[in-house]
Amino acid sequence: MAPSELAINAHSLARRFGSIEAVSGFSVAIPRGEIFGLVGPDGAGKTTAIRMLAGLVDPDSGTRSVAGLDVASQPDAVKDRIGYMAQRFGLYQDLTVEENMAFYAELFGISRTEREQLSRRLLAMTRMQPFCRRAAGKLSGGMKQKLALMCTLLHKPEVLLLDEPTNGVDPLSRRNFWVILTELAAEGLTVFVTTTYLDEAERCHRVGLMHRGCIIRCDTPAGLRAALPESCYALTCAQPRQARRLLLDLPAVLAAEPAGAVLHVFLKPGHAAGAIESGLTAAGISGFELHSVEPSLEDVFIAEIRRAA
Repeated sequence: MAPSELAINAHSLARRFGSIEAVSGFSVAIPRGEIFGLVGPDGAGKTTAIRMLAGLVDPDSGTRSVAGLDVASQPDAVKDRIGYMAQRFGLYQDLTVEENMAFYAELFGISRTEREQLSRRLLAMTRMQPFCRRAAGKLSGGMKQKLALMCTLLHKPEVLLLDEPTNGVDPLSRRNFWVILTELAAEGLTVFVTTTYLDEAERCHRVGLMHRGCIIRCDTPAGLRAALPESCYALTCAQPRQARRLLLDLPAVLAAEPAGAVLHVFLKPGHAAGAIESGLTAAGISGFELHSVEPSLEDVFIAEIRRAA
């Protein structure tokens, strides 16, 4: 893909904080209009990576361009073209929704007429019109995140950088937030979002799995699931804890992880479901149900971390 078609292009970014290597060899190439999800546990380096893309942290090595501009040599121009939403966005709690939006519009130098037009559209998109005169400090967590997103979008950025925007937000608000992101991407906005929620990763066009400062896998959600080399089976039985202990001792079983009311059992390449069935039967466990299933993104992520350890 030509560099001109990329909204974000980072190559071999690295950053240390003293003796801690927060990010190492971080590379991504994200086309315009894509929702890219960076998924990983706390401490994986997600926030450092997104702050380097936003120009808030300088890398020790590597290169990065955002919205077609080199972040190192054109930081101010980059900031004019991006919207960055940190984990704790700087809302003014005593100001109302519309006063917060007016304040941020003033910071961006947006005219009153343009601000009013865009504010009406954003309020309609987020369904926040009924709350425009409510103080930000009296909004729910989900509403605060919607307000933060509206403030971030006021200057019409080309690229939206969101650092765990739905962390701690209730499930319904999280779903509504993602409906908005999907609409924005359909209009051509590029979205780079970090998250610890794998159900959110399913909504992304592509996902990067991050572990110990590196992206260990990157593909579409379907591609990540399809490429998992281990076969996955769902096991339902009356004694799941006993069955899991037994399965983990079988040579053919790589892992057995709880997945709701069932166990997801991973077999090493070259082994078949018969190894599970014979092992359970020999241990006196009967009445179980076993069938092949497509692994979830959670399954993939756990398997990839286990492989990288």
